[in-house]
Amino acid sequence: MTVLPSNDDQKSATLAEAKRVLEVEAAAILGLIDHLDGTFVDVVELINSTSGRVITMGLGKSGIICKKLSATFASTGTPSFFLHPAEAIHGDLGVIVRGDVVLAISNSGETEELVRLLQSIKRIGAEIVAITGNPQSTLARGADFHLSAAISREACPLGLAPTASTTATLALGDALAMALLQRKGFREEDFAFLHPGGKLGKRFLRVRDLMHAGEQVPLVQMTASMHDVIYEMSKKGFGIAAVVDEKNELQGVISDGDLRRMLQRDEALLKKTAADCLNPNPTTISGSELASAALQLMEQKKITSLFICGDASVVEGIIHLHDLWGLELF
Repeated sequence: MTVLPSNDDQKSATLAEAKRVLEVEAAAILGLIDHLDGTFVDVVELINSTSGRVITMGLGKSGIICKKLSATFASTGTPSFFLHPAEAIHGDLGVIVRGDVVLAISNSGETEELVRLLQSIKRIGAEIVAITGNPQSTLARGADFHLSAAISREACPLGLAPTASTTATLALGDALAMALLQRKGFREEDFAFLHPGGKLGKRFLRVRDLMHAGEQVPLVQMTASMHDVIYEMSKKGFGIAAVVDEKNELQGVISDGDLRRMLQRDEALLKKTAADCLNPNPTTISGSELASAALQLMEQKKITSLFICGDASVVEGIIHLHDLWGLELF
């Protein structure tokens, strides 16, 4: 009679297997540290100085790793794309040009399609960097540079499915991309520029990117009547108007709140000019400031609009609290 394992026994076995896999793959990554040497530095310098692109090539699971690495390179300032080796053999090799760096990945180092392309890529004038698990392989020996991703064993209990080898290769590729990022002096602002639709891109938006400018800005001259000031405020819809001189330099502001307070104590308000009623110490901001700084300033001052001023306090635009809400700036 066959005795089936209990649910508790099965759960324990499942967890034990998962932990074993993680331990094997973690060890595979840690084992790469001893393989890093001057060649790694040379590859970083090669890619940093190249006038071309990083073209990744690999088949099967290695091809999937290549696609991820190309995405990482591209998002951190190094133009890169994936080229399928089989497609390259049948005509797409033409996308590689002199000055490119080809990153060829194969655990065995004997992938036929990659090996067949070695001489053609060299004739084009591109440099070849191979990542393999076998430094004595055809691909490793035929490349201009070789980075070892050798492991002692796969995490697959059958020793068949690429597991620790793909994890190690991905980690080594990430190490290359991050070392290159540091070598380039790539900054958060650069990353945000390449991710304009993401949360990080919004985080690094500048005030000038969001401000209202030109005819949208509520402006009145010092000599404008308060009737004209109220009309301008109502027309532009920001609840505030900037009072400027003939050079468009900010002299003060008049807000909805200012009007209400003045009307309570001065019934002759409409007979006055903008110069008589302005607040001479308005809060302003530079267009080069981060949008998050504008939001913080408005919340701190408990105001809903900010005028953007450039040199000599010339009014360049206006930004409203509603322009900033919902952008996930923090």
